[in-house]
Amino acid sequence: MMIAKTELAGIIGGMGPLATIDLMHLVMEETPATCDQEHIPLLVYSNPQVPDRTKAILGEGESPVKALTEAAQLLEKAGATFLACPCNTAHYFLPEVEVAVSIPIISMIEETAIEVKRANISKVGILATDGTIRTGIYQKALSVRGIETDVPDEEHQLAVMEAIYAVKAGCDLKEATQILEPALTWMSERVEAVIAGCTELPMLLRDPMPGLVVVDALRVLARRIVERAQPAGRTY
Repeated sequence: MMIAKTELAGIIGGMGPLATIDLMHLVMEETPATCDQEHIPLLVYSNPQVPDRTKAILGEGESPVKALTEAAQLLEKAGATFLACPCNTAHYFLPEVEVAVSIPIISMIEETAIEVKRANISKVGILATDGTIRTGIYQKALSVRGIETDVPDEEHQLAVMEAIYAVKAGCDLKEATQILEPALTWMSERVEAVIAGCTELPMLLRDPMPGLVVVDALRVLARRIVERAQPAGRTY
């Protein structure tokens, strides 16, 4: 009799540390468990020293590829059967990381685009770092699925970045939410939904503006981790 292989998620974390913790919490929320033993195991390597991804994309800093590759290989050696990275901007570099490991990496970008398509959203705004916006990774993933995209203008993108780095700096989340508010107001007049395309942003979008749908990329990733890691045939 063949025994189904048990899947073990490896999390390439630390970008930032709070987003990694938030992902772990979301994985717990998305798991239909009634006791400790029904939750899924996670291997988490949280390395906050990974070079700034946005600065690297903008040509202003060191590439994070070496650090990301080392994290992926460490997790694979520890027994992970697939990987996930709770950092949207880091996904730009993941093709270089994938070739250095023999296990798959779930793409938060692709999975979020699939989620937007399933929701029948025809036009979506992208709230993300300068680096993520500059690479166009979300725009491309959505465009191939026939979904129109919009991004903040220069003034409101500055507000998005200020809010993101406020979270990374450990500022009060209410204050960071107020920083983000003008960008949300601007977006609400242009699109029916926005993607929280930086893993710090969902923490600031718990109570979005009325009529504005928020697609939480981090929660999408958590769901895919649970779907893949849940033991086959388990009933809760």
